[in-house]
Amino acid sequence: MNALLITATDTDAGKTVLMTALVSYWRKYCPDRPLGILKPVQSGVGDRELYSRLFSLSPDEVNTIQFEAPLAPPLAAEREGKRVKMEQAWQAFEALRQQREFVLVEGVGGLGSPLTRETIVADLAWDWRLPTVLVVPVKLGAIGQAVANVALARQSRIHLKGIVLNCVQPRTEEELAAWAPADLIESLTGVPVLGKLPYLADPTDLEKLAQAASNLELERLIPIQF
Repeated sequence: MNALLITATDTDAGKTVLMTALVSYWRKYCPDRPLGILKPVQSGVGDRELYSRLFSLSPDEVNTIQFEAPLAPPLAAEREGKRVKMEQAWQAFEALRQQREFVLVEGVGGLGSPLTRETIVADLAWDWRLPTVLVVPVKLGAIGQAVANVALARQSRIHLKGIVLNCVQPRTEEELAAWAPADLIESLTGVPVLGKLPYLADPTDLEKLAQAASNLELERLIPIQF
């Protein structure tokens, strides 16, 4: 599968930071190799607008299903008298797969967040057969969140490639070791930790994003070879 799903334990865990870091790295070192970016469903203003601005993309290419209210997609859709048509998102994904060498897909909220009244992000990962990376924010409770989400991934038969830790706030090495020790997370989940994203005061600085991505085990995430 020439694609990767970026999901997380919850909203504001750092999916967008990882997404922009990987795209920034790819575009810096492989500018001639076409990369696709897809946010299948969006509620409210957010990633669609950000990716379009940062990477000079058409908003409709980045995201094909959008609702105004910043709520779970099925609730946002119902406010507009609509339903979430995941078949539309699938068609956009398939088109990108045909046109691009690789496609990065960003989920909604966390792995257990609803996409429709019947499905969650974990179902999308399985239905689309997407290899997946889980973003875990560095904070108190990170270990339990990682364990619970890996259990959900296994229950959903997802190919979980690894975990990326993300510093949503400035963290000391002592806090990192106490709240999100990679060795303990790996021991409890059986899933490799592929690195840590530092806190970025400006999460739109493409150079710093690319540098942050370079510290991850990129060979496990994206097909870049030099």
